[in-house]
Amino acid sequence: MNKVNITIDGLEVAADAGSTILAAARRVGIKIPTLCFLKDVNDGGNCRICLVEVKNRPHLVASCVTLVEEGMEIITRNQRVREARKTNLELILSTHEQNCLACARNGNCELQTLAKEMRVDELAYEGERFHHPIDRTSSAIIRDPNKCILCRRCIEMCGTIQ
Repeated sequence: MNKVNITIDGLEVAADAGSTILAAARRVGIKIPTLCFLKDVNDGGNCRICLVEVKNRPHLVASCVTLVEEGMEIITRNQRVREARKTNLELILSTHEQNCLACARNGNCELQTLAKEMRVDELAYEGERFHHPIDRTSSAIIRDPNKCILCRRCIEMCGTIQ
């Protein structure tokens, strides 16, 4: 496979041409947080938690869907990136059911882990919350739309894998 030379957080990396920034970063041990990304299943960039800065681009980009390019300089950890990720997480949480202690995933939840890592203790935003009935129509899964964060992982998993 062809390689492209990029820089991630000052580290020079030979990344596979056609790979994403997220894949290139993970390959060299650089952690970029994600919520919606599932390797080989979902590449939607829906949650925007994986934002990174690319030099000479005016906007932050979702690392899970942005392909590496020759000479690209990527910053995964600076104040701008951290604040944008935190804001996006706060927006996701603003419409999310806030009863973590009563949830079966309490203590084993990616959303909860990210909130702790990003120090989201109080929400700056209060989104509109709806109460939807729990979907028990399937014998295989119970779907609680009140906990949905619109990441589309379940849709992609059913559509791609099932």
